[in-house]
Amino acid sequence: MRLVFCGTPRFAVPTMEALLRAGHEMALVVSQPDRPVGRAQELTAPPVKQTALAAGLPITQPDKIRNNEEFRARLEAIAPDAIVVVAYGRIIPAWMLALPRLGCINLHASLLPRYRGAAPIQWAIAMGESATGNTTMLLDEGLDTGPILLQQALAIGPEQTAPELFDELARGGAPLVVDTLARLDAGTLEPRPQNPAGATLAPLLKREDGLMNFAARTAVELKNRWRGFQPWPGAFTFWNGKKLIVHRMEVTAGADVLSEISETGRVIVQDDRMIAACAQGTWLELAEVQLEGKKRVTAAEFLHGLQPGARAGLRFG
Repeated sequence: MRLVFCGTPRFAVPTMEALLRAGHEMALVVSQPDRPVGRAQELTAPPVKQTALAAGLPITQPDKIRNNEEFRARLEAIAPDAIVVVAYGRIIPAWMLALPRLGCINLHASLLPRYRGAAPIQWAIAMGESATGNTTMLLDEGLDTGPILLQQALAIGPEQTAPELFDELARGGAPLVVDTLARLDAGTLEPRPQNPAGATLAPLLKREDGLMNFAARTAVELKNRWRGFQPWPGAFTFWNGKKLIVHRMEVTAGADVLSEISETGRVIVQDDRMIAACAQGTWLELAEVQLEGKKRVTAAEFLHGLQPGARAGLRFG
């Protein structure tokens, strides 16, 4: 088939490569513009663009697409059988939805209607889900509300982080898109509407999502959010007015003495271990931390750097 592919990050690359291996013609690749990256803010091409250039594919990176007449004319001249959209990062306008004969096919990294939105992988882990998956759907003008085509379930490991799950879902979603296109073209796939009653949202992450609320969340909930919010916004709290990033943590039952302490955010020191009191009488060991302006250290190293007597009144939050 003659395709237009819209995608930007690394998550979209396996699908683009799978479509090429399946023999489809990639008439145009559409990606977001190059962005400054890292401390040096060096202008960097997104992974989809890098892959397209390596494969010798035509690529465009429009700043806007809704009222872009030049871009619209180019797509209309291509007359694609389908437009495949994977983590492109822009809302597809109505004129573009109506253009291809098979529609605009989207790969979304959740089992819709659950976790509609920009960060489905992160929120599925953060909310403690034991399973998620991929969905292919026909895009409409809503936020991930289009008819479902195919779905694929995937277990979430108890220690799995968002970057690890990203890779699994990206690899698993690629053949799902290829199969979806083949079955749509053959007329053997019937789109089915989503049930809005089962919908949940996965909004774009904000910095404050990483703030550890010891009073409101249990140790398991805080650990799940840490797993889901990697690499950003991560998990952080405050100590003496300074930001303290927690790089490694473990849920712990604690020792008997811990049950006597109920003040959330209070930290008990046991054998160079820092164990924080969380909601509902739960406990979280903070194993590796990084104080604002300092290097990443183990709990023992952090404790050894404290003033004498400071361990007794240690409190985060």
